[in-house]
Amino acid sequence: MTVFLFELSFYLAAPVWLLMILAPNWSWTSRVAASPLTVVPILMVYLGLAAPVFPDLWAAVREPDLETFRALVALADGAGAIWAQVIAWDLLIGQWIYLEAHRMGLHPLVTGPLLVLTILLSPIGMLLFLAVRTARRTSPAPAPTTAGQSGLR
Repeated sequence: MTVFLFELSFYLAAPVWLLMILAPNWSWTSRVAASPLTVVPILMVYLGLAAPVFPDLWAAVREPDLETFRALVALADGAGAIWAQVIAWDLLIGQWIYLEAHRMGLHPLVTGPLLVLTILLSPIGMLLFLAVRTARRTSPAPAPTTAGQSGLR
């Protein structure tokens, strides 16, 4: 059952990721990405995996140290619970990136690869998106053109 739940956590997130990457301009994609409820099924999987190892999980978060955490993830349900938690939080990060990129008018060919990187290595995807967002905010605005000028030189 643990292996099934471990895999299910990703499969529950995959449709949202696919919408954001492959159908970024579809009206339903923005609606889905704007909802934090997308992670609820994944968090239910998390609870199913965390319940059997709750004493170990509580020990790992109550007084965190590397050995206690290592003991938790050595348990199949413990590793599965941590995985489901990571999948849920990565999805929330991806949804925020998608919505923020959409708001900024960032082209989907830029946003898509950032989202893929966020699925695989969310801290790197997030950092790169923040760099793109900062660069976009600090880039100079184009010079205004008057009615008689084409803007081409």
